[in-house]
Amino acid sequence: MTYRALLFSLLTTVASLGATDPAPALKPLSFFSQRFDYRWDTVIPLKGEVDGLRLDSIFFNRREIARGPLKGTTFGLRAHLTVTNLANKVRVPGFAVAVFDAEDRLLGVASGGSKIGGVQPGEKESFDLNFTQVKERLPLGAYFVLSVELSD
Repeated sequence: MTYRALLFSLLTTVASLGATDPAPALKPLSFFSQRFDYRWDTVIPLKGEVDGLRLDSIFFNRREIARGPLKGTTFGLRAHLTVTNLANKVRVPGFAVAVFDAEDRLLGVASGGSKIGGVQPGEKESFDLNFTQVKERLPLGAYFVLSVELSD
């Protein structure tokens, strides 16, 4: 059999497999995305839920060392997010937050996700989403968009 005939035979076989064995349907992920008013260094209560994962609060601030000889040293900016799992099964969330000013300019983006094992039923968990690179104007924010995607 020539190379060309072998290639044609292989392509014909692959094409026929695709026609008889459709790809399994993908299960859509649970998703939440909402815009909220922004406040710097203040706890912001959240009202949202994603399949039993309640979004409790978020605050934006600078990470500082609280004790010892380096007390007061800043080492980054973060969004600190707290959630509670009201469902009867583990929830494995991923988070993204984008902060904008009053002129709709993007000031910073942070993302993060679940700890090992996810958020257990009945548990409250906190997550730190770190801002890197573009971050210095975060205290000037007007609003933020929070997105949550579950992978459980």
